[in-house]
Parts: sequence; structure tokens; C-alpha cells
Amino acid sequence: MVTLPERIATERLRLILVTPADAVDMREGRRQERWHPSYPRRDDVDAASMVRADDPWGPRHIVLGHEAVGSIGCFGEPEAGETEVGFGLVPEVRRRGLATEALRALLAETDALGVRLRASVAPDNTASLRTLARCGFSELRGSTEAGELVMARPLPVG
Repeated sequence: MVTLPERIATERLRLILVTPADAVDMREGRRQERWHPSYPRRDDVDAASMVRADDPWGPRHIVLGHEAVGSIGCFGEPEAGETEVGFGLVPEVRRRGLATEALRALLAETDALGVRLRASVAPDNTASLRTLARCGFSELRGSTEAGELVMARPLPVG
């Protein structure tokens, strides 16, 4: 089985796995001091429902400085060398390249493992579409029943 590292970091960010205790707090509306006042968003709470102990493919807090400002993670272990990714940030930190930076950090790890990522995104979510395009998601696979575009990123050659 291929596995991601427990912690992933960039120059500005740390991508830290959401623990089962964090997930309970998120779902029950309890705040943690280390979370931005606007975190978790509804999508982050939804992602917390996928947390399993010792699952490196689950959701991660996107940590800027000392506070979680969003989440990123895969929707489970890869099947046939591929898995889906989701990400999002609180409004106060958007438009700084943080989502692109977090996704590129995760892609560096999945690329090293030979795992492709795909994403489903609403066609009117231009910010996420731009982030996916910046990160090389160039393959359009159609849409989901909910009307979201399904995009994939080819693995780098060589």
C-alpha cells in the first residue's frame, strides 16, 4: 500500500492530518484556539466526516502561521492508482496563492507515489478552477450527477 507522510510542509504552510478528536470538535461546533475564527467552513466539517485514525489519505488542516485556515485532502486511498482531492480556504485568506501552494505540496507527494489526483468542482467556482489549472489539471472527464466538472491531472513524465 502506498502512503502519504504524516506532515507535509511548504515555505508558508503545513498540511496536518485532521485527528479523530479534531473531527469530533469540527462536527459538534467546538472551537479550537489554533483555528482561524472562520474555520471550519461547512466543507471542512463535511470532510471531517471522512476522518479515520491513522489514515494518511484523509483531510488535513491547511495551517498558515499558527492557525488552520482551510483544509485539503483525498477522499480515501487510491484505487487503480488514482484518488479524488478536495480543498478550500476561509474567505479572509483567499487570493494569496495558498490553495495553489497547498495543492502543489500534496501533488509532489502523490506524484512521487505514482498516484493521480482528480477533482470535482462546480463550473461557476472560478477560483478553484484557476487553482486546478495552475496545478496542471488539464483533463476534463465530464461532469457528476450534481453538475460538477470532473478534472484530472496527468502524472508527470520521467
